[in-house]
Amino acid sequence: MIVRIMGEGQVSLDDAHLPELNKLDDELLAEVESGDDAGFRRTLTALLDAVRRRGEPLPDSSLEPSELILPSPDATLEEVRELLSDEGLIPG
Repeated sequence: MIVRIMGEGQVSLDDAHLPELNKLDDELLAEVESGDDAGFRRTLTALLDAVRRRGEPLPDSSLEPSELILPSPDATLEEVRELLSDEGLIPG
């Protein structure tokens, strides 16, 4: 699957990593709902780091349709709250 991190670019990521990402997404959703800014920041960083670590960056010249779009590392809790649907950032 292709994942876009807003402001950074695209990463090709094997579907086998979805369980790990879904766990982080669930934590992030709970933190957004509770307004836990410190937890939100920590979990967003962990989620983006996991995508970067597990994925393979695509060249800047490549523009593939993204199946997932994740917020930038400097996104605020309020900005992410607006991006979230009932399912979170990563569809289960």
